[in-house]
Amino acid sequence: QVQLVESGGGLVQAGGSLRLSCAASGGTSYAMSFMGWFRQAPGKERESVATTTRDGVNFYWSDSVKGRFTISRDNAKNTVYLQMNSLKPEDTAVYYCAAGWYGGSGEGGYNYWGQGTQVTVSS
Repeated sequence: QVQLVESGGGLVQAGGSLRLSCAASGGTSYAMSFMGWFRQAPGKERESVATTTRDGVNFYWSDSVKGRFTISRDNAKNTVYLQMNSLKPEDTAVYYCAAGWYGGSGEGGYNYWGQGTQVTVSS
């Protein structure tokens, strides 16, 4: 069983930056083959943001974050990061970390989820 704990959320002004972290524990490396970030804005469905593989191959699923967000992982620390720059009010959401052995942009590709961390971007 993999436990995922996110941190780094908060309130930031538009144009600012935040770095989210997700520490994983309790699972095998296979269970964490793919690690990703999703987000859910108020009144909207959860959407995929980015995924990284154990080998460091990254995928960005949301066109709105390309060029602004960077996903990375430290396998030695079992931690995945999401560096968010040039934040916009529309980035306001609860951000969730996920891990699994299928990956992809759909929630079904992930077997374990964190509790989420709130990111609020003020205009």
